Amino acid sequence: MADNIQFKTIEIPLDTELSVRARYYSGGDKTPVLCIPGLTRNARDFEDLAPKIAATGRGVVAVSLRGRADSSYDPAYLNYHPLTYRDDVLKALDALEIGKAVFIGTSLGGIVTMLTNLTAPERVQAVIINDVGPELAPEGLARIASYVGVATGPAANIEEAAARIKAINEVAFPGKDEEFWLPFARRTFRETDDGQWMLDYDPNISKALMEVGPAPDLWPAFESLKGKPTLIVRGGISDLLSLEIMEKMRGAHPGFDYAEVPNVGHAPMLTEPAAWEAIEKFLNRLD
Repeated sequence: MADNIQFKTIEIPLDTELSVRARYYSGGDKTPVLCIPGLTRNARDFEDLAPKIAATGRGVVAVSLRGRADSSYDPAYLNYHPLTYRDDVLKALDALEIGKAVFIGTSLGGIVTMLTNLTAPERVQAVIINDVGPELAPEGLARIASYVGVATGPAANIEEAAARIKAINEVAFPGKDEEFWLPFARRTFRETDDGQWMLDYDPNISKALMEVGPAPDLWPAFESLKGKPTLIVRGGISDLLSLEIMEKMRGAHPGFDYAEVPNVGHAPMLTEPAAWEAIEKFLNRLD
């Protein structure tokens, strides 16, 4: 059934000059799901997960944040910041007339999810946070900073693009073959008019990351989730969400559900059996 679910692209204005694009997958009448991707990623990251969720009876919105994919690049690059993304997400919910949603956030998307709940808890029914916490392990943060905005020149073809993205991400997805890396490349690169392939995000995102850091203090935002249905998904070999951070998270919010995806680092695709089983079970408990 999920294979037959198609999406439509929606443009959502942020102001008179900037807009973001989202993919909407039609589902049933249950509370819709909002999917927010990671730092350099976009709505295509959820192209396998979103139809599976829609098939359970929920509409799904997968958003590309400003500076990613077909969403507007912001000339004021310091706006590439989690607090700005939080405000953009709330504007998107308003534009789509969604009063409340189940949030699924991967990495940066999980940070935006926590911040949204702190600011507007009435808009968040439940949360699924993928491989990020209120602290970021320094080794993972250093690895991410080492590649964002680096080597942004074009790849000659999709095979070269796949080789590049494999070189960056193989540590998180060991042992994967070409059938994994080619779709991965199509999600993270875009084809230009002359047949080359470019990374599909604004390189200035790296400037913002270096100048203002990855996020404000997130512990109050994470603690705001206490008492709200929460599922944390962690890659079993993640270098960003360590087991030590997980222990601290349990102390702050002992009631969250947890799923670990074996032999995957930062960040799971959420369609892996261990992740999807936990997500489906979690969503089935919600209205």
